[in-house]
Amino acid sequence: MLLSYCTNVHPAEDLDGVLDQLARYSGPVREAAGLDTLSVGLWLPAELAHRLDTSAADRDRLRAALAEHRLRVHTLNAFPYGGFHREVVKLAVYSPTWAERARLDYVLACARVLADLLPEGTAGSISTLPLAWRAPWTRADDDEATRAFATLSAELRELALRTGRTVRVAVEPEPGCVLDTVEDVVAWLAARTGPEVPDDRRIDPEHVGVCLDTCHLAVSFADPAGAVRRITDAGLRVVKVQASAALEVADLSAPGARDAVGRFVEQRYLHQVGELAPSGEVLASDDLPVALGDTTGRPALPGVGPWRVHFHVPLHHEPAAPLAATTSVLRDAVAAVRAAPHGAEAHLDVETYTWSVLPDGVAGGGAAGGAGGAVGAAAAGGEAGLVAGIAAELRWAGEHLLATGAPVARTAVTGVPGTGSAVPEATVTEGVDA
Repeated sequence: MLLSYCTNVHPAEDLDGVLDQLARYSGPVREAAGLDTLSVGLWLPAELAHRLDTSAADRDRLRAALAEHRLRVHTLNAFPYGGFHREVVKLAVYSPTWAERARLDYVLACARVLADLLPEGTAGSISTLPLAWRAPWTRADDDEATRAFATLSAELRELALRTGRTVRVAVEPEPGCVLDTVEDVVAWLAARTGPEVPDDRRIDPEHVGVCLDTCHLAVSFADPAGAVRRITDAGLRVVKVQASAALEVADLSAPGARDAVGRFVEQRYLHQVGELAPSGEVLASDDLPVALGDTTGRPALPGVGPWRVHFHVPLHHEPAAPLAATTSVLRDAVAAVRAAPHGAEAHLDVETYTWSVLPDGVAGGGAAGGAGGAVGAAAAGGEAGLVAGIAAELRWAGEHLLATGAPVARTAVTGVPGTGSAVPEATVTEGVDA
């Protein structure tokens, strides 16, 4: 598997902004992690993707900056269309939908740009949204999305023939969306891949597959190994894993539990919640304040079973009790993918985009989190702290997910600043097939 970190954690809407983030964050992350080279999972907003697609000079500027900082690109995140760091994102992240031509055009632009940036001999991946938020979504919308993916498949085949470089698009199921679960995305794709499907509706599984966001997977309370098996049994592949951990609280009745999880309520991103009821049913709420019982009259979750919250928490740092993180789901999912067909070709992209909205004093976040170290410094907005935090996540991923055995040089990031606690020495060389 090829390891990277996703740059949607950094706010950048144009080329100058992306070049600045590579210099301010990605290059220093590489140095802090002790890596000779580092792969970045670039997020290119739509306007920038189209600009790079039509300007060889701009692609050369980006390529030169990547080389300068010893970075490379094999995966893109094309889920957010733009404005991912505006004051309020919430449901806007699902627009435009796959029923709208703008979404197809955006992903195709990303594919052409990625093909031009790929290292020799490396296939590319692009993650995308699971069609749309669940409502409004009509049969006509579904037909448009089907035709869009058929067009996408044909264009990706043509791109591979023209350039000799394969780019695959990975559909990322997410709670609350049209394709809510792995079961949903497998059913939708598999119904459109057979030889009996008309050309204008056929999706090529060689070029379109699944992205497993392990935070989303955890919130759905799915069995990781079973989810991967369902994908491969349908003749599909896991193209990409978004390495992420959900916030978890085992017992809402525990002292301080509601207050602790309530501190993660914030206004920028949507934080869906799943509750595992005693019956085994997974109850769902569209956002954390609703699950807790806000003042809009919408029903709260009963709180009689464990909760998992769609809030990406740093991989290397366990939140303080009574909270926890679903890193076990991440570990099990990656192990299952690595053992599956094409697993060695899958991409592993660390995606903790929520550093800027981590609450103060919770899980080490913010200036008040004295035991949080790198987590706290990053949440408080410090560039050095964010660099240290991302580097620590990459080191954790190398040791706990890939275990390649390739040593990482000791660097200044060998402990949690201000606490004296150690960050485990990692054993990963980024980009090594493992």
